Amino acid sequence: MDRTLEPELMDDPEQALIYARADFEQENQGFVDRFREYFPDFSEGHVFDLGCGPGDIPIRFARVFPSCRITGVDASAPMLRLAEDAVQQAGLSGRITFRCERFQDLAGVSVADAAISNSLVHHVRNPLQFWHTLRLVLKPGSPVLVMDLLRPDSPQEAQIIVDRYAAKEPEILRRDFYHSLLAAFTEDEVAAQLAEMNLSRLMVDVPDDRHWVVGGIIH
Repeated sequence: MDRTLEPELMDDPEQALIYARADFEQENQGFVDRFREYFPDFSEGHVFDLGCGPGDIPIRFARVFPSCRITGVDASAPMLRLAEDAVQQAGLSGRITFRCERFQDLAGVSVADAAISNSLVHHVRNPLQFWHTLRLVLKPGSPVLVMDLLRPDSPQEAQIIVDRYAAKEPEILRRDFYHSLLAAFTEDEVAAQLAEMNLSRLMVDVPDDRHWVVGGIIH
């Protein structure tokens, strides 16, 4: 099945609110725990979260790594309004800040000590821009962890995955999940992207039936 693009931004306030209220606790905490597992020696520094959405992962990351400060980057203003409210309620405004801009427009070279990103890449028309930005903003020797959806073999299989994991979610979220699966990349496509960007030292893993993960050190 070929990739079917979807909009790059979730800029509808109602859609953003439904996404923020969805139950991603297992996936988001698992993402942070995976970072800690991959990089046991990492403990402090400036972390970029590209495509931070409503801020749940930055909050979880800040709690696990109390010596880190996090900059969340997202081009969706409705998402960042929700993120700022969540961070304020969590009492972490002093350590988590947000930038409302496209990751492609980030200024500054070698400014971050680590980078994380969950569920951004499938929104991107040209994924090579994403990997280029990671190399640009990170200091040499910095850890990176990226996770996103894995494109299934057919629309029918995509619908099965939606029914399996989002049966009780609102219809708008189920529809978004389905279209996101169609817009996602395969493991081979991700590996090819890394090879083209000379990032083959990063490890590609498929931990379950709907995600791929890339992790390693940027040199």
